[in-house]
Amino acid sequence: MKEFCCGDVVAGCSARFTGATNEEILAAVAHHAKHDHGLQEVPAALVERVVAAIKTQAA
Repeated sequence: MKEFCCGDVVAGCSARFTGATNEEILAAVAHHAKHDHGLQEVPAALVERVVAAIKTQAA
């Protein structure tokens, strides 16, 4: 299982996402970015930061 904490990229945001793959997490984060942060499009540089911040959870 993988996990991403939005606060690792956007200070003050407490949203957390889990999924089996990076793609699952990125889809949820894109929805979150649009609805909670007002981004109509997620810039490639931000996607790179999100991917770098995704952690693999111990089983």
